[in-house]
Amino acid sequence: MTLAEHIRELRNRLVISILAIIVGFIVAWVFYNDIYGALLHPFNEVKSQVCTGDRDCRVTMSTIGAPFILQAKISLMAGVVIASPIWLYELWAFIMPGLHSNERKWTLLFVAIASPLFVGGVALGYYVMPKGISVLLDFTPHGVSNFIDSEHYLDFIIRVLLVFGISFEIPFFVVLLNLAGAVRAHHLARWRSWIIFGTFVFAAVATPSTDPFTMLMLATPMVVLFLLSEVIAHFVDRRRGISEEPDYGEFDDDETSPV
Repeated sequence: MTLAEHIRELRNRLVISILAIIVGFIVAWVFYNDIYGALLHPFNEVKSQVCTGDRDCRVTMSTIGAPFILQAKISLMAGVVIASPIWLYELWAFIMPGLHSNERKWTLLFVAIASPLFVGGVALGYYVMPKGISVLLDFTPHGVSNFIDSEHYLDFIIRVLLVFGISFEIPFFVVLLNLAGAVRAHHLARWRSWIIFGTFVFAAVATPSTDPFTMLMLATPMVVLFLLSEVIAHFVDRRRGISEEPDYGEFDDDETSPV
């Protein structure tokens, strides 16, 4: 295909993706109350437990246009999620002709694995969300009202879900780097203790609450997935005949090595 034909194909696939997102936006707009209720559920679950007596906690809207802006923002994000199978396929269909047959096979496998991992991370983030909100709201002094702006609350929810979803993809990229030859299994084994330590530090920094429960709920699956990726890396290296890092210590400084 010529450059102009590539540009036309890209334009057509972008148009299809945008139309799919618009349809998803309309569907999300119709079911907005259900979506908003699901997003507000973690807050409502802990509100009656933490905000009692003279401590008041509410999600509020501060301007006249805030309800419309919030509904449009939530509907757009939900529309992107609803239309994701279509625009992901269009992206894949645009890239696929430039790949070799074996690359297409591996890429399809990676996409099939990456999506459930991300969804699983988001689901886990939604599950632990009430605990994190409970810890943060518990810092509200008695006799003080904590009125949370709806947009700030939405940004908080999205940030937590994205952190959990993206974190579950990190071991997946470790396997990709191993398949590309950038990282070997013996490197992972050598750095294992530091990687696990870094995982817990990342979980402590990334989670918005300060409780150890939320940190462990993020760090533990990440460590398990990393150990699984290390096992896969050992299997891949063994199939390639790479068992350990070459030892060049037997050569003199001036002697030519096999490299």
